[in-house]
Amino acid sequence: MLFLPCADHGLLVELDDREAAHALYTALAADPPEGVADLVPAARTVLLLFGPGAERAAVERAVRAVRPAPGGEAAGPLVRVPVVYDGEDLDEVADLAGVSPREVVALHTGAEWTVAFGGFAPGFGYLTGGPTELIVPRRTESRTRVPAGAVGLAGEYSGVYPRSSPGGWQLIGRTELSVWDPEREPPALLRPGVRVRFEEVR
Repeated sequence: MLFLPCADHGLLVELDDREAAHALYTALAADPPEGVADLVPAARTVLLLFGPGAERAAVERAVRAVRPAPGGEAAGPLVRVPVVYDGEDLDEVADLAGVSPREVVALHTGAEWTVAFGGFAPGFGYLTGGPTELIVPRRTESRTRVPAGAVGLAGEYSGVYPRSSPGGWQLIGRTELSVWDPEREPPALLRPGVRVRFEEVR
């Protein structure tokens, strides 16, 4: 683990890989060190944000003492995402995976995904746990506009675009489900730990 100060009120912990970062985040979320107000997981890091009176050295000692158990986290809530599978890149994904477009849909809906971390835009969750056949590269050229609700694949991840934005993921479908709503509590539907099942609709 590498510890890096983050401004005056945070500590960034760098780890070897996503699994180690997720395991540490899960352990810290279950028992946060004294003075830690929030935790933000990412692909290979966990950011600890301090509350009033927190001492960086004490927080670092507490994190070093944690012994996370990979794969031992409690299951999060399940969110079902209805998807129309008519994405612009569905055929290309099928070619990359060596299967038919219908098999891409079956693979995507047949897995239980988990939100590993958020990023890119408010409400965007990086979902893991999909089949190896759906590990596909990003597009060689990003789109200048991807509509809200677009469902995509990139690398080992799947995700749902929370709002219209540029993007380079392979688009396989779309959903009407709002994954980001500032008026909702919490605003993000796809938060770290949430389990996701994609369901085909027509």
